[in-house]
Amino acid sequence: MITESEKNIKNNIHKSFEPSEIENKWYREWYRNGCFEEKNNLGRLNKPQDNYSIQFPPPNVTGTLHMGHAFNQTIMDCLIRYNRMLGKNTIFVPGTDHAGIATQLVVERQLEKENTSKYAIGKERFIKEIWKWKEKSGNIITDQIKRLGISANWDREYFTMDENMSIGVIETFIRLYEQGLIYRGKKLVNWDPKLLTAVSDLEVEMEEVDSFMWYIKYNIEEQNEDNSNYLVIATTRPETIFADNAICVHPDDDRYKHLVGKNVYIPLTNRKIPVISDDFVDINFGTGCVKITAAHDFNDYQCAIRNNLPLISIFTKDAHLNENVPEKFQGLERYQARELVIKNLDNTNFLIKTEPHKIVQPVGDRTGVVLEPMLTDQWFVSTTKLAPDSSINPGKSLSEIALEVIEKEEIKFYPDNWKNTYKQWLVNIQDWCISRQLWWGHQIPAWYSEDGQIFVAHNEQEAYQKASLAGVKGVLKRDEDVLDTWFSSGLIPFTTMGWPNETSDMQKYLPSNVLVTGFDIIFFWVARMVMLTKHMTGKIPFKNIYVHGLIRDSEGKKMSKSKGNTLDPLDLIDGIEIESLVQKRTSGLLNPKHAEKIKQLTKKQFPEGIKGVGTDALRFTMSSYATLGRDINFDIKRCEGYRNFCNKLWNATRFVLLNVEEDYKISKNDIDNNTHFSFADQWIISRLQNTIIEVKHAYDEYRFDNVANAIYKFFWDEFCDWYLEIAKVQIKQFSEKEQSSTKKILLIVLEEVLRLAHPIIPFITEELWQKVSLFFNDYHNKNVFISISTQEYPKENRNKINLAIEKDFIELKSQIDAVRTLRGAMNLSPADKIPLLAKGNITKLKRNSPYIMHFAKLKSIDIVNDIPKLEAPVQIVGETYLMLDIKIDINLELLRLEKEQKKLMEEIDKCNLKLQNSNFMKNAPEHIIDQEKNRLEKFQLTINNVSSQIDKIKNIIHKL
Repeated sequence: MITESEKNIKNNIHKSFEPSEIENKWYREWYRNGCFEEKNNLGRLNKPQDNYSIQFPPPNVTGTLHMGHAFNQTIMDCLIRYNRMLGKNTIFVPGTDHAGIATQLVVERQLEKENTSKYAIGKERFIKEIWKWKEKSGNIITDQIKRLGISANWDREYFTMDENMSIGVIETFIRLYEQGLIYRGKKLVNWDPKLLTAVSDLEVEMEEVDSFMWYIKYNIEEQNEDNSNYLVIATTRPETIFADNAICVHPDDDRYKHLVGKNVYIPLTNRKIPVISDDFVDINFGTGCVKITAAHDFNDYQCAIRNNLPLISIFTKDAHLNENVPEKFQGLERYQARELVIKNLDNTNFLIKTEPHKIVQPVGDRTGVVLEPMLTDQWFVSTTKLAPDSSINPGKSLSEIALEVIEKEEIKFYPDNWKNTYKQWLVNIQDWCISRQLWWGHQIPAWYSEDGQIFVAHNEQEAYQKASLAGVKGVLKRDEDVLDTWFSSGLIPFTTMGWPNETSDMQKYLPSNVLVTGFDIIFFWVARMVMLTKHMTGKIPFKNIYVHGLIRDSEGKKMSKSKGNTLDPLDLIDGIEIESLVQKRTSGLLNPKHAEKIKQLTKKQFPEGIKGVGTDALRFTMSSYATLGRDINFDIKRCEGYRNFCNKLWNATRFVLLNVEEDYKISKNDIDNNTHFSFADQWIISRLQNTIIEVKHAYDEYRFDNVANAIYKFFWDEFCDWYLEIAKVQIKQFSEKEQSSTKKILLIVLEEVLRLAHPIIPFITEELWQKVSLFFNDYHNKNVFISISTQEYPKENRNKINLAIEKDFIELKSQIDAVRTLRGAMNLSPADKIPLLAKGNITKLKRNSPYIMHFAKLKSIDIVNDIPKLEAPVQIVGETYLMLDIKIDINLELLRLEKEQKKLMEEIDKCNLKLQNSNFMKNAPEHIIDQEKNRLEKFQLTINNVSSQIDKIKNIIHKL
C-alpha cells in the first residue's frame, strides 16, 4: 500500500524546473549518505579488474574555477558516475597543488598591503602566514568544484604539501639521487628577475613586441690597410656584447668561410673572440653572422657546448650588469645598459645602422617581467642517463621507459595522434631543472659541508650521520631551494596511493584507468608522471590518456581577462546581472580605454546579463562539446539549448506522473511480458536498446559528444516527440490492459532514461528519479536512502531490438509526414479536422490509423480499395496512397499556387541580386551573407514544392 508520504512526493513536482532549488539539496544528500564512497558498488562486481579510479589534475590552491576546469571536471565525473553505476569499486581522488610561485605571490601581496614584506618577517613566519592563508582562503576552488556536482572521494582529498605527500616527494628525490639520476650543476635556465627564481617553460609566455635590429661592426684581428677588414653582426640585444665568446657563421656560407678560425675584437672592450662555424646559423637572417652569448641564450648555449666555448655571465640575478663588464656599465639595469651601449657604439663608429624589427620575447606569466636565460646552479633530473642495476628498471633511462610503454600500447592516447607529439618530445628531451629559489614548497633534502660536499638525507640527523661516515666534520647547511611544483605533481599517481608503503590502494588503484587532461601539459606533467611512476613503482600511472582541446570564446579566440572574453562557469550556472559582469571583466585593468572597450563589448554581448542555466545544462553542454582533441568555440546559446532539454525532461516526467495512478506499482522486469504491448510500445523499447548500445560504445571510445547526442536524440526526438503523443492516444482510446501496458512503458523507459543520463546531468535526474522510482517494487524500501547515483546503469538487451517493428514505425512516420504535407499544400488550418482516404495494406493501416489521426489532426480515416483520381493531391508512401477527402476548385487552387510561385521568384531574384553584387559580398558581415544564402536556399526549396503542386494540378486539368 502506498503511503501518504509517497503520495506527496509523487504529486509534489513543480510545474517548472528550477535548478537552484535542487542542486544544493542533492549534493548534501549524496555526501551525507556516502554515495561517493568506494563501498557503493552494489556488490555486483568483485573482480580486481573492476576497480576503477581517476585522479584530479590538481588545480592550484590559489585558483578559482574557470571554463577549462568545468570542462575537465565534467568529463571525469561522467566517467566516475558511469563506472560507479556499472558496479565497479570506484574512487575519484581530489586534491590541490601548492603552486609554489602563485601562492608565494598571493601572500607577498597580502603582506605589502600590511606595509611589510617576507624579508621583514623572515622565512619561518612567512611560511606560517602561507599556511594560515591556505586554511582560510586556499580551498575556494574546491568548494567551486563541488558546485559542478563532482562526486569525488573527499575523504581522500590531498594537498601536495601535506605530510603524507611530502614523505613521498622526499623519498623519490633521495632514491633518484642515490641512483645518480638527480644531480646538481650549473646550466642555463629561464630566470625571472623579479621573483629571483628559475621558472618552468609552462610559466613562460611568448610575447611579440616592436623592437629594433642593431647592426654592429666587429673588427677582424688582421686588419687591412684600408681598415675595412671587419664583420657586421645583427643583434636584438646589443647590451649582451660583453658576454660574447665567439662569432658564428654557417659552414656553407661562402661569404665567411675564409674567416673561420680567425679572431675578431668585441667593440667597447677590445676583447678577442674566435670566428667559428655551426649549422644552427640561419644564412638568410641578418648578415648571416651570429654573436654567441652562451650564458644568455639557449641556442647559443648549445652551440658553445658543441664547440667548447667559455661561458661568460654578465647579469646579476635581478638583471643588472655585473663585474664582468667595463666599470662604467656595472650596476646598470639591463635596458639602461642597452641605451648606454648603443650610444657608445654610435660614438665610436661601431654602430652601422638600426632597423625596426619585431621580436618574440619570453615573459613570466605571473610577473609580466621579461625573463632572462640565466646560468645558475640548479638541481636536475637526468632523463637520458641509464638507471643502475639497483633500480626497478635497470639499464633504461627515464625517457626510454616513457617511450616504451607507449610503443607497447600499455598506455593509449585518445585521440591516438597525440602519442606522436608525446614521443617527439621524449626523443628530443633535455634534463629537467627541478629546483626553485622560493621559500614555499618542498625544501630540497640536501645538506652541504663547509668544503662543499653534498649529503642528501630524509632529515638533518641522517645528514650528519652520513657526513660522519664520510669523515666530514663541522656544521652542515641545508640547501635553501625548493622543488619545482611539477616534480611533486609528477608523483601524484603513486604518492596519493600511500607510496612508499605497499598499500592495498597501490594494488587496487594503480594504475588509474584514465587521465583526463589538456594537450598543453603533455610534456610538463603527463610524460613526467609516466617516467617517474614507472621508474619508482614499476607500474604505469594510468591506462588511458584522454586529451581534450582548449575552451575558446564563440569566435575561436583564446579566453583571457585582457580580451574581456572570459566566462565564469558559476555565472553560467547562477546567472549574473550585466553591471556585475562588466565590473568583473574590467576589474584590475589599468588602462581606462581598454576597460571602456571591454565594458562596451560586454554590454553588446550580454545586454541583459547572463541568465543562469543551472549545473546540469552546463554539464550537458560540456559533454556535447567533448569531441576528441579539438579546441572548443564555446557558445552560450548551446547552454540555453540544454537548459531547454532539462525543461523537457522535467515536463515529460510531470506528464508521466500525472497519467499514472498514485498506487500504481510495477517492476522493471514487467518489460519482459509484452502480451499487451502495442507495436509503438515495442518500437520505443527497441529504440531504447539501440540507444543504450550507442551510449556504451561512446563511453568506451571516450566520445562524450556521442553520449550526449545519443541521449538527447532518443529522449527528445523519439520519446517526447513521438512516444508521449502516442501514449496519449493509447491511454485515451485503447483497452484497459493496453492502457496499463502503456503506463508501464512510460515509467520503465523514463526511469531508464534518467539512469542513462545521470552521469551527465546528475541533479535533475536524481530529483525526478526519486519520484519515478516510487512506482517500482525494485526500489521500494522506505527504511533505506536510495540514490540514482548508486543504481545499476541500463544494460543492453539485444533480444528486445526489433528491426521489423522499427521499419514499420519509420513507415508510420512517413505516412504522418505525407498527410502533413498534404495539409500544408492545401493551406489547411491546424484546427480543421479533415477526413483522409487511404489505400494500402489494410492491417497496417488499421493499426496506424489512430496515430495518423492524432498527429495529422484528422477527422477520420477511410480505408478504400481505390483513390479517386481527380479530387485532390495524393501522397504515396511505399505501397500506401493517401488523399485528403476534400473537394477543391482546381482552377482556383492553380491560380493561388501560381501567385505564390511568382512571389517566390521575386524573392529569389532579390537574393541573387545581392549575392552577385561584389560590393555586398566584400563589405557585408559574414553572418549577413550567410543569412542571405540561407534565405535563398529556403525560397528555392519552397518554390520547388509549389512548382511540383502546379504540375500535378495542370496534369489533372489536362486529363479532364
